[in-house]
Amino acid sequence: MTTTEAIAALGALAHEHRLAIYRLLVSRGPLGLAAGAIAAKVGLAPSSLTFHLQNLQRANLVRQRRDGRQLIYAADFGVMTTLVGYLTENCCGGTSACAPSCAPAPAAARARKRKRAA
Repeated sequence: MTTTEAIAALGALAHEHRLAIYRLLVSRGPLGLAAGAIAAKVGLAPSSLTFHLQNLQRANLVRQRRDGRQLIYAADFGVMTTLVGYLTENCCGGTSACAPSCAPAPAAARARKRKRAA
């Protein structure tokens, strides 16, 4: 991943609605979700949803496919993995001493940490 691609992806995610859409699509897995269902779950008007989905598509974070009359959107997990790899590729100067520190924490562990901090 180039720096320009990383900036585009991070910029696309740096918005409340786009981040919510992306997290929803990640939770749905490779099957994705129809545009109407995304709009209902995120609470956006169709025109606003289209704007945000196009932004995510331009950053290659989301893929679109047609199923009959519906447009189905799904997160591109390869791009997501590449972005995380780009962000952590120089973790601890490339030494293995802190490799576990660079690995993303499982969701349950993050939730416990937040609960203890509160």
